[in-house]
Amino acid sequence: MSPDSRREYRDSIKQRYHLAPKAEKGQILNEFCQVTGYNRKYAIRVLNKKDLKAIKKKRRGRKRKYTNPLITIILYQLWKWTNLPCSKRLKAIIPIWLPFYPSPISRELYKDLCAISPSTIDRLMKNHRSRYMKMGLSTTKPGTILKKQIPIATNQWDQRQPGFIEADTVAHCGSSVMGSFVYTINCVDIATQWTEQFAIWGKGETGVLKGLININKRLPFDLRGFDCDNGSEFLNWPIQKHYLNRKRPVNFTRSRPYYKNDNAYIEQNNWTPIDSYSAMPALVNPNWLECLLISTKMNGDSY
Repeated sequence: MSPDSRREYRDSIKQRYHLAPKAEKGQILNEFCQVTGYNRKYAIRVLNKKDLKAIKKKRRGRKRKYTNPLITIILYQLWKWTNLPCSKRLKAIIPIWLPFYPSPISRELYKDLCAISPSTIDRLMKNHRSRYMKMGLSTTKPGTILKKQIPIATNQWDQRQPGFIEADTVAHCGSSVMGSFVYTINCVDIATQWTEQFAIWGKGETGVLKGLININKRLPFDLRGFDCDNGSEFLNWPIQKHYLNRKRPVNFTRSRPYYKNDNAYIEQNNWTPIDSYSAMPALVNPNWLECLLISTKMNGDSY
């Protein structure tokens, strides 16, 4: 007798076996053992076994707390408005942004949103994150020619004298890096936190060099050290000659690839004086348009 046949036979007599009186149950059980060949004790277990498919499994653990659909909607909107941060950053952002939420929020919902954990945010936002791309795009292309000639510096934070600066470029490209657009060369002094910005069209080595020369003239102190990332706009021969072939050579160093903390001061200041005003560049520097026109004229471009 095949297993499927045994299963069908069991299902056919199971209800009759449970409803029968005790004396009749023995006869049904004898018949079931004779037809299927089962041991008597095993046959009793088979007939008394509950159908697991018909039983709805109970969920273990605590009951779900954040079942209100408004929680996911508000989290999703805050996540988009704050440039798609991770759950831990969004957790810190929620109590700051909620008082300015355009729609009224009940007291219970407000408490739930402030008490929500990063792991719960990840669970609720799982289906939304794959639909959007991070707005901040990287335009850094690695420069490999001079990597062996320019030393890596990781202890530049101990500088207490002004003149040791970190530099980076910020792209004003919106949500696409296609075509040509404006970049801002951003420099920050490690000791004094003095910042200088200069706008250039494109990221060619000639335009970057002229932008750095302009920034060096505006610095209120002598330039002693220049530290940058591994982008090709900085690691090139013209900039290396500019800093090393001087009466007072500048200590030209670079950070380790993929270690943003090596350039912690400039990476942090990219967000404060540049990115937060990228849509309104005139607020960063009152002479932003003038700098752009000067730089494009020096590069021979039209704008």
